[in-house]
Amino acid sequence: MKSIAISGSPRENVGKRDAKELRYQGLVPAVLYGGATQTHFAVSAADLRAVVYTPVVHFIELEVAGVKSQAIIKDMQFHPLTEQLIHIDFLLLDEKKPVTIEIPVKLTGTSPGVKVGGKLVQKLRKLRVKALPKDHLDNIEVSIEALEVGKSVKVNEIKLPNLTITNAQEDTIVSVTTSRALRQAEQEAGKK
Repeated sequence: MKSIAISGSPRENVGKRDAKELRYQGLVPAVLYGGATQTHFAVSAADLRAVVYTPVVHFIELEVAGVKSQAIIKDMQFHPLTEQLIHIDFLLLDEKKPVTIEIPVKLTGTSPGVKVGGKLVQKLRKLRVKALPKDHLDNIEVSIEALEVGKSVKVNEIKLPNLTITNAQEDTIVSVTTSRALRQAEQEAGKK
């Protein structure tokens, strides 16, 4: 999985007033969880754009006060009106502990059902996957080569080594439904 390096500066004061001042300076208050103690720091909003505003999942190489650690984004808070990032939480990764991450689904191939006029409907764009950090993938490829009209691919059909998908097993990832044009063509063919 790809990783991005981000550096932050430690925060001495933790509170609303301090956080507001940091945001005014173009910084985002952040917390690193998962270690012996929580680490409070601030990171540049510009540095976070490549990690936050993308569908791609990244490991983050954090450097705070000279201490380097590998983490993932645990939670983000946005301003309700401006949608500006106002707080971010990171989770420290341990190579021996499995971690759950939402990984994007990538559809591959061409569906025969779509070729005859069916409509491709992707219901899940990400899957929750639990695995050791070294086993995580950039995306999960789902082949739609065998999808006829009325058929679907469910979560329980996806088998990946060293990964456990935690979504409900009966959830539909992608399906091909009958389109209005295909229904009309079938009705007209039935009248003849």
